[in-house]
Amino acid sequence: MVDTFLAGDLSDVEEVIRKAAATEIVPRFRQLGADEIIEKNGPHDLVTVADRLAEEQLTHALTALLPGSVVVGEEAVHADPRVLTSLGGEAPVWIVDPVDGTRQFVHGDPGFATLVCLAHRGELLASWTYAPALDQLAVARRGGGALLDGVPLRCGSPEPGIALRVATSHFDFTTDEEKRVLATLHTEGVAPRPCGSAGLEYLHIAQGSLDALAFSWENPWDHAAGLLLVAEAGGASGTVAGEPFRVTGGNALPFSAARDEETLRHILGLLASAG
Repeated sequence: MVDTFLAGDLSDVEEVIRKAAATEIVPRFRQLGADEIIEKNGPHDLVTVADRLAEEQLTHALTALLPGSVVVGEEAVHADPRVLTSLGGEAPVWIVDPVDGTRQFVHGDPGFATLVCLAHRGELLASWTYAPALDQLAVARRGGGALLDGVPLRCGSPEPGIALRVATSHFDFTTDEEKRVLATLHTEGVAPRPCGSAGLEYLHIAQGSLDALAFSWENPWDHAAGLLLVAEAGGASGTVAGEPFRVTGGNALPFSAARDEETLRHILGLLASAG
């Protein structure tokens, strides 16, 4: 069922994503009322009516495209954490973040994205990273490469003589221990900065404008689409335990994605040195 779906034209998925953004997200960009923004777990963890309505629309439309599939969405998991168990089930899973970078969206910053990834039995098969305010769409298919607006993406190699550009977990979302580990990146030859939208940071790696990222959380909706995008653009990823990142969870953290294996090993080595 999944193989047959992937062998076909996936433009219907793109259409579904663009429609959800056009009807539920874009009209609310820079137009949100105070009553349309809610704090989930504090002032830095926000959800809006756009997140919720877009996820509802995506859930209905994506499962209609692939009968028998299910959706693991950020807002659905927030309402019922048991939804996460679907990632390890037999049904194909759409992993959805309707508005990745909600804080940016709320503040009128165009750096947000809608992320969708199709997975089966923990394997990432296809992904879509759509930045509606920037009018950019990146698509990846396992074994089929990565494209940005139809143009092939390649991560390339770091620029010689330039400090590695690394996006890291924002300190607003990290514990003291996570801060201690991430602080190992403040060293010669590395230029860390707080991340924006996770999905767009992965896109920056795939484009070759960012060398690596280091994240201390494993929410699958933040990472699934981007991990496949980076892999298909020639990049690499892994955890401090030297293992692949598992979308089903239980990963050793932090983990990293990078534009090549050498950069990945260097960043993971620094993170592991925190002991």
